[in-house]
Amino acid sequence: MLKVGLTGGIGAGKSEVSRLFVSYGAVLIDADKIAREVVEPGTPGLAAVVEAFGPEILTADGTLDRPGLGAIVFADPDRLAELNAIVHPLVGARSAELEAAAGEDAVVIHDVPLLTENRLAPLYDLVVVVDASEETQLERLVRLRGMTESDARARMAAQATREERRAVADLVIDNDGSLEALEPQVRKAWEALTDRASR
Repeated sequence: MLKVGLTGGIGAGKSEVSRLFVSYGAVLIDADKIAREVVEPGTPGLAAVVEAFGPEILTADGTLDRPGLGAIVFADPDRLAELNAIVHPLVGARSAELEAAAGEDAVVIHDVPLLTENRLAPLYDLVVVVDASEETQLERLVRLRGMTESDARARMAAQATREERRAVADLVIDNDGSLEALEPQVRKAWEALTDRASR
């Protein structure tokens, strides 16, 4: 099994790269998706979050009020650390289960948005970074996600710099261009990963 960490700044196009890897045969483990699953209604994760933050962080239908919780934790580093202490171990355990089920000859892609920020590179055999210029990221966030420019800049500023991400990369996929320009690069990266996995 080859364990690959995939990361990139917001708006760099990491989702598109992971989609292509899956189409070639990779097993994808998406940390953000798992983080949502472990706090769904009825889970021990949601119960622990409610115990820590109070029932007011639930919506009327009993699901987690993500914007409401975000407003609390992003304004207070201690509360964010408290939330992470609940959610991160659950995400780690679920990721390990999915990885164990993948098979010994699999290429397992861990999609981890904050891989660089949380110094997680040593957990993987290789790190792939999807890289795009700040201008490209900004344009995509405003045009495709409907963010205001100031909101997009704030989100970008809260993440690692391009230089910090590139410093932990074993492979860099440049995604400043079109989808047509991206696909051959991802295929080449996939060939390198499968070659490494077979050794």
